[in-house]
Amino acid sequence: MPAARTLGELLGELGRRAPWGKAWGADPVGLQLGDPSCVAERVAVCHEVTEAVVDQLEAAPPSLLVSYHPLLFRPTLRILAGPTPAGRAYRLLRAGVALAVVHTSFDVAPGGAADALAAALGLAEVRGFAPLEGPDSIKLVSFLPADHAERVLQAVSEAGAGRIGNYTHCSFRSDGVGSFFAAAGTDPAVGKRAALNQEREQRIEFVAPREREAEVVNALLAAHPYEEPAYDVYARGGSGGLVGRIGRLENASTLARFAERVSGALDQPRLRVAGDASREIACVAVVPGSGTDYLAQAAALGADVVVTGDVSHHAARASLDRGLAVIDAGHAPTEAPGLRTLYAWLADLAPGAESLLHLDPDPWAGP
Repeated sequence: MPAARTLGELLGELGRRAPWGKAWGADPVGLQLGDPSCVAERVAVCHEVTEAVVDQLEAAPPSLLVSYHPLLFRPTLRILAGPTPAGRAYRLLRAGVALAVVHTSFDVAPGGAADALAAALGLAEVRGFAPLEGPDSIKLVSFLPADHAERVLQAVSEAGAGRIGNYTHCSFRSDGVGSFFAAAGTDPAVGKRAALNQEREQRIEFVAPREREAEVVNALLAAHPYEEPAYDVYARGGSGGLVGRIGRLENASTLARFAERVSGALDQPRLRVAGDASREIACVAVVPGSGTDYLAQAAALGADVVVTGDVSHHAARASLDRGLAVIDAGHAPTEAPGLRTLYAWLADLAPGAESLLHLDPDPWAGP
């Protein structure tokens, strides 16, 4: 029989579909609670870790709970019992349930929450917009003879550098000339001692997670051929995914008729609609969850309306001033199409996965 997969291996497979490194940098995606070396015997999936979710899990604890929303989002100083995120973390730990979070890594993934929302509303010609700031990272740059570049790249890749999404061993190289004067007592790998040298070199650069900086620099220095390697470390942004989608309706509609489509597709009768009901709608932007920060981008890209959640009064007014209508369908309802996809992914990776998506986390659901 094949060896049972560990939690780490299962989450590695999930990460190939929704790369963890594409999430918003402040988002605690990945394993939040538990031991990655434990066997993944049973898996459950939820939208958010509520009291009702934990109540159900305690009766028959799975090995792993995969939640869309993070449970512990802010720094936590105490894990104490009670009806709080920390209290629910305590109960999961006591029951032996590991917890992993997908959130914005799943939002931005191909086929993830943003794409699912666009598909639910029948959009065509869909493309991404609204880049996220990715995880805290660095760019490491060094200079060396071209015939040593592969050895150095291999060393730093093994130390955790050179990964972008599902690609590994990523680097950029450019040719140039380096100059140096090798003083007395030096032992230059190229050039001559006690002379001003000009040597053909390659500049090689690669990205790395900030938390792997020490390991990556040490690997670079160990593999580098020079007695005194030159290298630079830069703080960097970028490499996050696109959290929104923009596309077109196959047939133009009025804002009022399109709002009816949104209501039916998301099973959400309580929409908030800002804009002229008779306005013609052809280009639609969507952002699952909270999309206020991306309204200006949607307007700049020519969207007629944006469908999202958590839009404030003032943000809606500013959006209308830009010529962009807004349909606020609620935070959880705009995420719901993606959650069905998330469960399908987990059921494929872990047959028999339990769905807890019926335990709706929407605090505005009402009676």
